[in-house]
Amino acid sequence: MSAEAVKQDDAPAEGSRDWRALLREIAESSALVVVMAVVASMVIGGLLIIFADPDVSDAAGYFFARPMDTFTAAWDAVSSAYTAMFRGSVWNYSADTFAQQFKPLTETLTMATPLIFAGLGLGIGFRAGLFNIGAQGQIIMGAMLGGWVGFAWHLPVGLHLLVAVVASALGGAIWGFIPGILKAKTGAHEVIVTIMLNYVAANLLAFALSQDAFQRPDSDNLQSPIVDTTAQYPLILGSSYRLHLGFLLAIAAAIGVWWLMERSTWGFRFRAVGANPRAARTAGMNVSFGIIAVMTIAGALAGLAGSAQILGTEKSLTTGIAGSFGFDAITVALLGRSRPMGTVFAGILFGAFKASGPTLQVAAGLPVDIVLILQSLIVLFIAAPPLVRFLFRLPTPTNEKVVAA
Repeated sequence: MSAEAVKQDDAPAEGSRDWRALLREIAESSALVVVMAVVASMVIGGLLIIFADPDVSDAAGYFFARPMDTFTAAWDAVSSAYTAMFRGSVWNYSADTFAQQFKPLTETLTMATPLIFAGLGLGIGFRAGLFNIGAQGQIIMGAMLGGWVGFAWHLPVGLHLLVAVVASALGGAIWGFIPGILKAKTGAHEVIVTIMLNYVAANLLAFALSQDAFQRPDSDNLQSPIVDTTAQYPLILGSSYRLHLGFLLAIAAAIGVWWLMERSTWGFRFRAVGANPRAARTAGMNVSFGIIAVMTIAGALAGLAGSAQILGTEKSLTTGIAGSFGFDAITVALLGRSRPMGTVFAGILFGAFKASGPTLQVAAGLPVDIVLILQSLIVLFIAAPPLVRFLFRLPTPTNEKVVAA
């Protein structure tokens, strides 16, 4: 047999091996685990919807007489709930005008903006071996400083917005610098320090809103004056939608974080500190400076999340200016595997959850807490990749097998 014939006989086998290797690589990837975690959360969420639906409970009372009624009611409950979430976050196909149909997607992107900012900051910390829980406080401080510049200063158009955005980033950076320097110089644990600073920031905001400098005139409520229009993020799609320039800034920040962590010398040092601080120190890297820089940059990004709130959507300070964005951003960063692109998609997903809440409550008659349950389930599965691999029979990555051995 000639050499060419042997090559022709071996070609299909080599091609099939390539396909098997590709499929195994996909099955072992962490991205598939994330997708399957979301799928598992939706399935379990569907079961909870079924158990909570009164029509399903009524049909289950005569299950053995007419079993199909129970299955039909269960399907209607789940489909109506997830359809309502889709209409509230992506496309409201039942609306009368195109503007109303398109509005849910813009609300999703609006809600995703602070999540992307804060998630990027937390992701940098995670990759540097720092578990920053202080995004909530950093968002508050960014909103406070940026909001004060927005309503107390009166600057020309363009300059006013720029100064207010920088002030928001500065406010968050200061609140990130404090735990960073305490960690670097005294060894204080960043988790404890950042959690305590969250409470300090929340109470500081409440105190500030009770003072004349932050209190809106002729108002008994804890709220500040409205930010000047010159300091507000411009609306991208006009006054019919709330989507503002902050979303594009968040995408630009994601690109900048990618370059910082993957292409710059600083990013290499941050990752080296996170992988092995002792080895990084032996290699001549300033570990203390790396810790301080990471926490400061993370705080600045969370401060920009505060700017999205005060200069974009809310336009005035209240005690609830940060909502739960700082804590949700932890899940966003974990879901995105602390990578900028993953964080953007995870932020949009959680923005969709937040945007769909009112429609879910009104159209499907379900409590908005079902959204919180779905988010919690995603956190649970993301935190336990072996559980997801077990449920979906996914192979264990080769590198994990080597470590286990």
